[in-house]
Amino acid sequence: QLQLVESGGGLVQPGGSLRLSCAASGFTLDYYAIGWFRQVPGKEREGVSCISMFSESTYYYIDSVKGRFTISRDNAKNTVYLQMNSLKPEDTAVYYCAARGYYCAGTQPSFSSWGQGTQDTVSS
Repeated sequence: QLQLVESGGGLVQPGGSLRLSCAASGFTLDYYAIGWFRQVPGKEREGVSCISMFSESTYYYIDSVKGRFTISRDNAKNTVYLQMNSLKPEDTAVYYCAARGYYCAGTQPSFSSWGQGTQDTVSS
């Protein structure tokens, strides 16, 4: 069974950094694209970033995170990371990772496996 587990969330002050990890078990990530999504109460879940298989391509879907967030993967560790720097209160959300085959093309329903989410809170 495919399973993704997020970690690395927590409470951080504005301007601080967090690194989220998305670890896979039950399958190898090599041929999967991994996306990061976030959701705040009362709002729809939105795509944050995605990395295709073998890191061929990376995408950032929210203009405000470009230049602050970096997605990467370590297939040897079967893990994808989201490095978040210069965090702002508006980055506060539950962050999810999800997997789909090969490439980042497609909407959220095309991601077949989802993690349980990790809460990130940016507050002074």
